[in-house]
Amino acid sequence: MNAYVRGVMQRLETLYANETEYLQCVAAWLEMVEPALEQDPRYERLDLLSRMVEPERMLSFQVPWIDDRGVAHTDHGYRAQFSSAIGPYKGGLRFHPSVNAGVVKFLGFEQTYKNALSGLPIGGAAGGADFDPRGRSDREIMRFCQSFMIAMYRYIGADTDVPAGDIGVGTREIGYLYGQYKRLTGRAESGALTGKGLTYGGSKVRQEAAGFGAVYFLSRMLEHRKQTLEGKRIAVSGFGNMSWGVCRKAAELGAKVVTLSGPDGYVHDPDGVCTQEKFDYMLAMRRSGKDAVAPYAERFGVEFYAGKKPWEVPTDIVIPCATQNEIDAEDAARILANDVKYYVEAANMPTTPEALRLLRQSRTLLTAGSKAAGSGGVVVSALEMVQNSLRYSWSRKEVDRRLRSTMYDIYDVSVTEAERCGLGYDLIAGSDIAAFRKIAEAMIAQGL
Repeated sequence: MNAYVRGVMQRLETLYANETEYLQCVAAWLEMVEPALEQDPRYERLDLLSRMVEPERMLSFQVPWIDDRGVAHTDHGYRAQFSSAIGPYKGGLRFHPSVNAGVVKFLGFEQTYKNALSGLPIGGAAGGADFDPRGRSDREIMRFCQSFMIAMYRYIGADTDVPAGDIGVGTREIGYLYGQYKRLTGRAESGALTGKGLTYGGSKVRQEAAGFGAVYFLSRMLEHRKQTLEGKRIAVSGFGNMSWGVCRKAAELGAKVVTLSGPDGYVHDPDGVCTQEKFDYMLAMRRSGKDAVAPYAERFGVEFYAGKKPWEVPTDIVIPCATQNEIDAEDAARILANDVKYYVEAANMPTTPEALRLLRQSRTLLTAGSKAAGSGGVVVSALEMVQNSLRYSWSRKEVDRRLRSTMYDIYDVSVTEAERCGLGYDLIAGSDIAAFRKIAEAMIAQGL
């Protein structure tokens, strides 16, 4: 790191010493964009980095609610509004016990650069609460969402900040949040949230978009080696929307996903998760609220490996779809030992810094980062905003076509920026630099 970059990082470490994931993602990003700083002295002269690595506004609030027994609870909610340089803040809400200020900052930082790559005028944000929806009734979840929106509604809106779903926040939760937003504001402002149901302004392909996008990005990587997805075997983690979308699009393009995982372990399905029955069962597992993948093994007669990760299964491609830091250095070594050819991050920062360094050193493994390959969800969220503003709904085929085209564009700009900085075929650095340049130029144009 040069002296300027090192100084920015040291200041951040002093301010947020305990927020490990946030500091990790910023440090990795600074390492990637440093070549762009060396090419243009304006970025350091205007001290853009100091403004880019912290939220423009950080919200923290209590969320009181009452369960079905009449017992009161108080959870904590957050919203990190990171950057509005190229448009209104935009990013997910996560309801999970692990949510805290540092996790929200990490997610907001990642989201900012994903959004910049989309080519659409949206900024970056993230939020959520340490509420656990698992095991809660619909009425309890509704009451929690309504209380959460009471605390947040003043700070969001179609031209201000547009929340979406993330872990623990699906169409049901978005519906409750949007309904409360309408009651509080008196406005049927459909663009205030995305991930809505199709009956009130949602977009087709929204739930599967993140997984579809990752597979489209992967298909362009395969083209680089004059290959296709036909016949490829893929190891995937998780069994949520991201994994579900990867399974469906991979099967459509001739590949098959052979693993799924949960907190309880992983399943190995040699025949592939590639039938409608299996896709539907993934949805049923999520609706059950049990957060376990073992039932899949029982239903389809495949092996379940308790307490283990799917990376021990030899495959052509690995796509982590579950959560941050799920792949450590030991997992990375196992992936390399299995002679995997393509590693595509779909979840937000699923690879620890040590593991990512190990994977990127390989001369045979092609690696793509989550800001690029995992941006399909935000692309369709942004397309939902466009449809809301037009008061018009595109067909499923049209949304899918636009998603594919945008993911190809993201791949192309990642390749171009890497080559521009003399980094060769480095998709991770290329995508980070492309997003950085877009936001930096917008900030310069708008003045200090």
